[in-house]
Amino acid sequence: MVNSRAEAYAPATVANIGAGFDILGLAVDGAGDVITVELRDEPGAVILSIANDEGKLPRAADKNVASIAAAACLKQIGARQGVGIHLKKGLPSASGLGSSAASAVAAAVAVNALFGEPLRREELLPASLEGEAAVSGYHADNVAPCLLGGITLTNGTSIERIRRLPVPQSVFLALVTPDVAVPTSEARAALPAQVSLKQMVQQTGAVAELMDAIYRDDVVALAAAMERDGVVEPARAHLMPYLHEVRFAAKRAGALGLVISGAGPTLCAVCADEATAARVANTMQEFYAAAGLHSLIRHGKIRTQGAAVTAVS
Repeated sequence: MVNSRAEAYAPATVANIGAGFDILGLAVDGAGDVITVELRDEPGAVILSIANDEGKLPRAADKNVASIAAAACLKQIGARQGVGIHLKKGLPSASGLGSSAASAVAAAVAVNALFGEPLRREELLPASLEGEAAVSGYHADNVAPCLLGGITLTNGTSIERIRRLPVPQSVFLALVTPDVAVPTSEARAALPAQVSLKQMVQQTGAVAELMDAIYRDDVVALAAAMERDGVVEPARAHLMPYLHEVRFAAKRAGALGLVISGAGPTLCAVCADEATAARVANTMQEFYAAAGLHSLIRHGKIRTQGAAVTAVS
């Protein structure tokens, strides 16, 4: 069955989760991107409108992650018709919240819904990755949790290389996004080309502890392991305004740990309950305000569902 219109939502994500650079990610409840697709007789995908992007995102179909993902999904389905896309951004670009992944995933999910969902959720990974690749490279640390939900371990770009991990029930997140842009390309350029054997052992040990904490639902151990990144955070710290000062303020407000979300500048604090997460988020925002920086905050649990179809007609 082919519908005339479909809408999908895709959530924000936190890639790396501290020590798990390029292999771990999680979906966050709350803010995300919404895409509405309309059936068109002409093949392919075109952008009809974009809201809340301040005119920054490309409208050209071969440049926008949403239309690229939609076109890839249409091709995978074998559709003769095409789609027009309305994109409503709920996530700022270059923020470390998986903004491009959310647009790509929402587009693929919406197109699939438009055509009666002929593809399983896992089969939407290639189309979502095609869109993400236009901005952030062909990797799934944001796309996988955005599409599938929860916490994902990604060791490749095929669905066979992605594992969904248990979601600890005692983990609450507080996120703050200061009003500065950190493009993924700039964040990657800051990384060291080589690491020492000692660093490698320490980093793999931190990832092992992080995985152990996830499986034991130990929020204290999880926060500690996340902060043991000895490679990526030290190289990128200068790109994050007041990273160490905000970490100190967050912990004084009750946070158990704080890491950079993805490429930044969003910072993600781990808390043991919702009230603490709300307090920590407010504290971080107040710190940035005192420093003369506007910021956005959010708090909540890890989203277990991932992207979702919100309307079909």
